[in-house]
Amino acid sequence: MKTIIEPFKIKVVEPIRFTSDIERKKILQKAHYNSFQIDSEKVIIDLLTDSGTSAMSHHQWAAMMQADESYAGARSYHRLEKVIYDLTQMPYFFPTHQGRAAERILYGVLSTKKKIFISNTHFDTTRANIEYAGSIAIDIPCKEAIDTSSEYPFKGNIDLEKLEIHLKKYQNKTGAVILTVTNNTGGGQPVSMENIKQTRMLCNKYKVLLILDCCRIAENAWFIRHKEQKQAKKTYLQIAQEMFSYADASVMSAKKDGLVNMGGFLTMRDKKLAEECQNLLIITEGFTTYGGLSGRDMEALSVGLQEVFDKDYLQYRIKSTAYLGEHLDKLAIPVVKPFGGHAIYIDAKQLYHHIPPYQFPGQALVCDLYVKGGIRAVEIGSLMFGKSKNGKFIPAQWELVRLAMPRRVYTQSHVEYIIEVFESIKKNIYQSKGFKIIYEPPFLRHFTCKLKPI
Repeated sequence: MKTIIEPFKIKVVEPIRFTSDIERKKILQKAHYNSFQIDSEKVIIDLLTDSGTSAMSHHQWAAMMQADESYAGARSYHRLEKVIYDLTQMPYFFPTHQGRAAERILYGVLSTKKKIFISNTHFDTTRANIEYAGSIAIDIPCKEAIDTSSEYPFKGNIDLEKLEIHLKKYQNKTGAVILTVTNNTGGGQPVSMENIKQTRMLCNKYKVLLILDCCRIAENAWFIRHKEQKQAKKTYLQIAQEMFSYADASVMSAKKDGLVNMGGFLTMRDKKLAEECQNLLIITEGFTTYGGLSGRDMEALSVGLQEVFDKDYLQYRIKSTAYLGEHLDKLAIPVVKPFGGHAIYIDAKQLYHHIPPYQFPGQALVCDLYVKGGIRAVEIGSLMFGKSKNGKFIPAQWELVRLAMPRRVYTQSHVEYIIEVFESIKKNIYQSKGFKIIYEPPFLRHFTCKLKPI
């Protein structure tokens, strides 16, 4: 059938408050043109992130009722431990309150001043945790990723030729190689199993750790099964298990493919590394068997990590996201191709070609989406990743706007509304102007910076 139906029934609803464009202009001005500073009740459709925004299933809510909230050795911890071991086969596991806590612990231990971390593309919190610890984060996405219109199926891959060059150059200085699956910054693009294998071989050759940033592991498994012929007969869970088999450690924000509102974890194979991480976790997060999570959170995550590999769910998830991308493409809105699993990315540099990167065309689109339709999105471009060096502006590699689709939250009619808003925006592109920053913090400026229209 052509119609994509949700593989679930709605049992509980949350009301949406509608606002007018006049109201939204005032709200945006008060928020200093930063979508992170807008209250959620003033948003009609929230596509800011897919992190922690999932709707949980009745099985997850039921599981929460059997939670053990003991400080140490809770049953809920041991249930989660078993699920994660079955998935990763890594003997050392620590729950954390979310992914960035796991990143801070692991990269805090692995980092010494000027250590080098190499990735297909570091996301914002990963880069910030590495740089805050005094190390350097280097991105080497595959060459196909540069062309946003290319249909190459695995644009999330790391550039293997450049990886070997960097591993040679920074021998004994490399903290780890990090593969983010799927590659969020680069358009939600998947990484192939072959690319993971080849990365593992290079890490073996140069005796470097390979870390899997696995927050969208199930979505990446879907792409591998459907686009990599050798993997076509495996289940999504088996594919994910193979991906983990090539890694020395993994970091997960479970607020994505864990299908929970809060949670994360850290796993590894090395006992000495685990002991160092354990010490830092106890100091900053909590005891090792809860790590900042309640028993209820761990119970919900135990169920979510199993539900996420359901074939009907993943089919709906990928196809419903692609539906939005296909219709925007028909409107001649420049979108990153192929369509990602968790989001559609708009190439704002092409859409708002009259706005230069130093005036943040992506943020101009973010603001237009909110004013015209009450849609909250996020810029992934020079506002998030651009820098200044010796007074010179250095733009990000891409000027993207991400429309992140919360899991099991919005229906077909919501998506049709989003498409209509883009139709309206397209008619008035040249009315949009750029922005300048009037305040920014030293790290992760896009969360709290203040902007002003030019």
